Amino acid sequence: MTDLDPSPHPVAAPGCPAHPDAVPLAGLEYQQTPSELYRGLRAEHGAVAPVLLDGGIPAWLVLGYPEVSYVTSHDDLFARDSRRWNQWGSIPPDWPLLPYVGHQPSVLFTEGEEHRRRAGVITQALAGIDQFELARDCRQLADRLIAAFAGSGRAELMSGYAHPLPMIAAVRMCGMPHSGAETQQLVEDLRISLDAAEGDDPVAAYTRVGERIHRLVRHKRERPGPDVTSRMLTHPAGLTDEEIVQDLISVIAAAQQPTANWIGNTLRLLLTDERFALNVSGGRLSVGEALNEVLWLDTPTQNFIGRWAVGDTQLGGRQIRAGDCLVLGLAAANTDPQLWPEAHVGAENSAHLSFSNGEHRCPYPAPLLADVIARTAVETLLERLPDLVLAVEPGELTWRPSIWMRGLTALPAVFTPVVA
Repeated sequence: MTDLDPSPHPVAAPGCPAHPDAVPLAGLEYQQTPSELYRGLRAEHGAVAPVLLDGGIPAWLVLGYPEVSYVTSHDDLFARDSRRWNQWGSIPPDWPLLPYVGHQPSVLFTEGEEHRRRAGVITQALAGIDQFELARDCRQLADRLIAAFAGSGRAELMSGYAHPLPMIAAVRMCGMPHSGAETQQLVEDLRISLDAAEGDDPVAAYTRVGERIHRLVRHKRERPGPDVTSRMLTHPAGLTDEEIVQDLISVIAAAQQPTANWIGNTLRLLLTDERFALNVSGGRLSVGEALNEVLWLDTPTQNFIGRWAVGDTQLGGRQIRAGDCLVLGLAAANTDPQLWPEAHVGAENSAHLSFSNGEHRCPYPAPLLADVIARTAVETLLERLPDLVLAVEPGELTWRPSIWMRGLTALPAVFTPVVA
């Protein structure tokens, strides 16, 4: 599925864009306290920092809010087709980030009119989802998941709630059976391809995801229904099966992992921050405000790779060469001190970059659908288990070892058992 043979591509020029003080995007500091690393990078390098990806591959990390906004709104200077990367001569065929950057016939890598055509199909297919029905379905899903652990008085909310709920919602929206071993394997392979742990093979996982979605598309060709896949297949734009497969992978991946971590990060905030603990039950502070604050301070998608410079240019005082890779530091941009000089993030402000920006931002109405899923999940859990509290000290919670996604490894909680 991934274009693992990117040749012919120019061989990278030695030392470009890497600097002697380039910082590896890895390590415990990144995994647990990335905000401190962003602060240090800003102090040393400014809004655009030289970094090293897996295997010592050089790139630029764009940290500033104005700079990320500029890159994402100037497709003529910083485009999405990764085949222009000047580092392909240094990339091994088993490089773990290939599922992110290996060129595919996906909407993620299209540009110009072709991107507008492909994104238009996704937009219309998602627009066919009734948000009230989605909220009702998610509430029913939430009730079933909660019922599975409500009688025990304790639960691990990431694996038992935050991850399965958006997964089931996403596969339902696409017309896929929402239970069974094959669907569970799809979710696990999506996790591996997006957020590989040590010992995982993200390239193989991504290939298996593509094979499963191919089977779904073939099935919907024969038996269409009221679902996203069928609407994409019957759209007058006439996308090929391969195009639809690739775009469905993007839709499902975006609906599952980031939304699950949005739910988990919001629950963590509600259960650890006194401002919310004192107010949510009394109705004086809304779940919506907590969801929005998380998008500013603990956005599920921390960094996104990326954009590739169309020609030589400058950004943030840096000389960017044609073909250089730029990693969008969405989390760093959201906490840019130029935005919040007193370190106070206004929860009522929704101008964050968590859904990116510009023509390649998360297509409408996907952010609204994600909000419906996340909001319903959090509100239903708090309604059903009103005395929910953490089962461990807040400092004992740990984050997944990823520079790309921001999510907890586990969120153990206790509550008064509820008998169905």
